[in-house]
Amino acid sequence: MNKAHVTLFALLVAGATLLGAIAVTRTTGLGRAAEHRKDTAIAAQERQLRAYAAKLQKELEAKPPALPPVPHPKPAPTAAAAPAPPPAPRIIYNRPPPVVTVVHSRHGDDGSGESDGGGEGGGDD
Repeated sequence: MNKAHVTLFALLVAGATLLGAIAVTRTTGLGRAAEHRKDTAIAAQERQLRAYAAKLQKELEAKPPALPPVPHPKPAPTAAAAPAPPPAPRIIYNRPPPVVTVVHSRHGDDGSGESDGGGEGGGDD
């Protein structure tokens, strides 16, 4: 490696280090700004919650209005007075007759062939 290559490599590393340092400072600056905005938003929500809690506490301390008297329900009619429901109709299910289909195919397994002794050779002569 000659001196020109070493110098060029050193400059590239220095440039990358400089850009990294700039990125870090910008990132931390953004973090602080976002944190400040978040703090103000949280403070606003806390104020709203405190106001709502005070309102609820004030309503709890106020005496509620008197309740109306409870009405007494009428007695339910007896079961004997109600007419009995009609019996459910009887359902009879008739199954359809089975459908049988027979498909013949010739595969050579019908029992005829070499096993009956017919054919060329294959026997004990």
